[in-house]
Amino acid sequence: MRFSREQYLEYMTFGEFERPLFVELFGLLVGLEAEWRAQGATQEEIDLVAFDWDWVPVVNCGGHTGPRGLPTVILEENERELIQRDALGRTVKLVKGYATIPLPLDYPVKTMDDWLKVKAMFTFHEARINPDAVANAAKARAEGALVVASIPGAFDIPRALMGEEVACLAYYEQPELMEDILATLSDTAFRVLERVSQEVTIDQLSVHEDFAGKSGPLVGPAQIRQYFRPYYQRIWDLLSARGARIFQQDTDGNINPVIDALLECGLTSILPMEPAAGMDVVELRRKYGRRLAMAGGIDKHVLRQSKEAIRAELEYKMQPLMRQGGYLFGLDHRIPNGTPLENYRYYVDLGREILGLPPRSPESKGWRRMAF
Repeated sequence: MRFSREQYLEYMTFGEFERPLFVELFGLLVGLEAEWRAQGATQEEIDLVAFDWDWVPVVNCGGHTGPRGLPTVILEENERELIQRDALGRTVKLVKGYATIPLPLDYPVKTMDDWLKVKAMFTFHEARINPDAVANAAKARAEGALVVASIPGAFDIPRALMGEEVACLAYYEQPELMEDILATLSDTAFRVLERVSQEVTIDQLSVHEDFAGKSGPLVGPAQIRQYFRPYYQRIWDLLSARGARIFQQDTDGNINPVIDALLECGLTSILPMEPAAGMDVVELRRKYGRRLAMAGGIDKHVLRQSKEAIRAELEYKMQPLMRQGGYLFGLDHRIPNGTPLENYRYYVDLGREILGLPPRSPESKGWRRMAF
């Protein structure tokens, strides 16, 4: 079912709402389409529109805050792999038909001198603002769409430029490098969004980070408060004063040790809350209440198990405590390979039943990725 911007904002900020939202955040993992076709899936099931998911129309604000990268160059390609030089100047490998995220084989930045060579792709330029796209965003918003602005991650960008190990060590061994990177990201994002937000109200600020694994985060509360917070707060203070209501971060892994520090930065919502990494949305709701909205948190791996296991997961995650707004019920990431189509159908129908939603309607066909 399509929801309007205002309905979505009210729901995700614990305002008034008619019913919970049941969504598919990410879609199919590479390879699952072939499995489902072999099991008799219709094209509408492959496209996920047959499942009557809740969704909201979304439009980008029209301002680009990320790197203005280099042209991508293919270095080597065969039936299984694609090796190329990407927009950041890295050599990356993609395994065809299996992976959606390429694996970096090298990184362009190790020192301040290296950073200064690539810094220009992160600085402000008038071309970062597309007047036609801004006007389109304003028009779409008037028709009920949610306007989203994205900023580059405070850890995502250093990791992409340096790799995890060098980036983590740089907080201690090269603090001036990390400070200059984040000051550059902050300056560019502020200048872009200050201009754009004069022309269109931005409803949601989004940032992608992925700074944690199953054992915990790669940055601690001290690094978040020292490095992330000035950047995050500067942009959030600007946009929230001009009408933005949601500040959402996409971070996989176990982030339990740093949630308090992230909330201090202004975040209002986090996804996808990965159960395999120890993220329990029910316990987090008990701890943070209305301070933290969430999306995801339903264990994707349970879809490959029995129907009894699926029921147990849904009855726990969809209990009344979680139906008070501020939580998009959905899987914690892409639907995994090996998920039987029959199990997925069962998951959808049972979830709707538990949440008190009407049975999915063949006439109500729609879906869009709800991780944005």
